[in-house]
Amino acid sequence: MRDDCIFCKIIDGRIPSASIYEDEDFRVILDISPAAKGHALILPKEHYANLYELPEDLAAKAMLLAKKLAAHMTEKLQCDGFNLVQNNGEVAGQTVFHFHLHLIPRYKDGDNRDLLTWKQLSYGDGEAQALAELLRYPKA
Repeated sequence: MRDDCIFCKIIDGRIPSASIYEDEDFRVILDISPAAKGHALILPKEHYANLYELPEDLAAKAMLLAKKLAAHMTEKLQCDGFNLVQNNGEVAGQTVFHFHLHLIPRYKDGDNRDLLTWKQLSYGDGEAQALAELLRYPKA
């Protein structure tokens, strides 16, 4: 826990929140400024600034929890789709530097339908292959 982290304070109960799930590793709360009805955040109870710091086992648990909650929330909210969003670094849109995974229900007739759109780019001749070579990750 960090005293300067708002999510640590929420997890610790020093700041009230609307919690929808809790276990030994995570607390899941409704986002106070939701992008859509039911927008929630998966918060690890231990402080990790971002995905890079999050241990692999906890990252796996977060994704499994997201899968379970997305199915549950889709059933309860009758939403038409679902986004999982996780930002790392200010330039990527991270505003609270405690790892969190957004669970965002999407509705056909809802506001913010274009919430996660971007201008599509293209690669020049051979650029994709060169980039793939640079990024190729070795097998374990």
